[in-house]
Amino acid sequence: MSRNEEPPGDGPRGVHAARTVGRIAEALADTRSRDCVAFAVDLVSRLLPEGAMSPGEGDRLLRSVAAKLVKAQHLRDIEPLFGELPDGVAGPAVELCACLLGELALIGSGSGRRSLEAYAEKLRELGHPLARLPSTRLDIEHRFTVRVRGLGSIKTAKQLRSRFPEAPSTDGGAVAGRKAVDAHDDGRANAAARPLTAGGWAREPEARFFTLPSPLGPDDFGISFIKELPLRALTGEGSRRGTALACVTTPDDVLNELFSAAYAGGVNGQGQGGAYARLYAWESFYALLGLPTCVPLLEAVRRAADHRWLRFMAFTDWFHHDTSDVAFAVLDPTRTRVAVLAATDTDVHRDALG
Repeated sequence: MSRNEEPPGDGPRGVHAARTVGRIAEALADTRSRDCVAFAVDLVSRLLPEGAMSPGEGDRLLRSVAAKLVKAQHLRDIEPLFGELPDGVAGPAVELCACLLGELALIGSGSGRRSLEAYAEKLRELGHPLARLPSTRLDIEHRFTVRVRGLGSIKTAKQLRSRFPEAPSTDGGAVAGRKAVDAHDDGRANAAARPLTAGGWAREPEARFFTLPSPLGPDDFGISFIKELPLRALTGEGSRRGTALACVTTPDDVLNELFSAAYAGGVNGQGQGGAYARLYAWESFYALLGLPTCVPLLEAVRRAADHRWLRFMAFTDWFHHDTSDVAFAVLDPTRTRVAVLAATDTDVHRDALG
């Protein structure tokens, strides 16, 4: 090797080689054939130059290959990948199999296959993050990966009102909002925002938590309450044409939006694949509910039904109404704790960020 020649896997040549290998692996994964399955897995598991890709880029490739394999290949050709149980969670081969199990769960495939169930159980023993999710899709996840005609992004107040019942605006809500106390929690905020930040869907989402000195009135959880909270998303409220609005929604609607944000990646982002989009959505959902991760998913679903959920929008520099603005508020059963998550996949004005 000459003095000026770069070693394999290092520098721009290594990055270019890794990306080329990645594109080949994705193309093979998308071509139905048992041999293509084996070749695609070999490429991403053993032949990528070590260190040539950034961690995020390597993760994206593994998740993309897994998603394409599950979409394009027969299960009988994927199943041999699970013949040998892992002895740890490190390494691309194990990570790819974990993603495959997650993708199969989303389409309701693989259930009852001993090799897959044994592999999933081993991942649970080893503490892989994807292994905490069930191997079948829950009822609350019924809209994951399903595109319903006419149910695209909500960009206008008219669209919001046409799909969800409007929450009342009350004087009591405004008074209560002014008394809300910021309950700062960086860890919880990061978890709540993860579906929006993991793939770059939103650059700087806002996740905030508040406590109230006394229970909020039964009818006071509406836009008049939200407008009094010190939210960056509402900075300059009223400076643009339009009236702020809040509508009652459901836990499955919120969970689906969180999943979709991570799954698609937004205008300027990278999709995270179904397995990790599902994980990030649930982690965010737990953060909005204020639940520890040790609570089983079905118990979290039960508790979510006791909370009140709102979608809201306003007309500020935060809400652009041109792509995919989302904003939610969640009130706990005691009516004394509120979580808010707001984001836009449009670059927001710095003045609105404060």
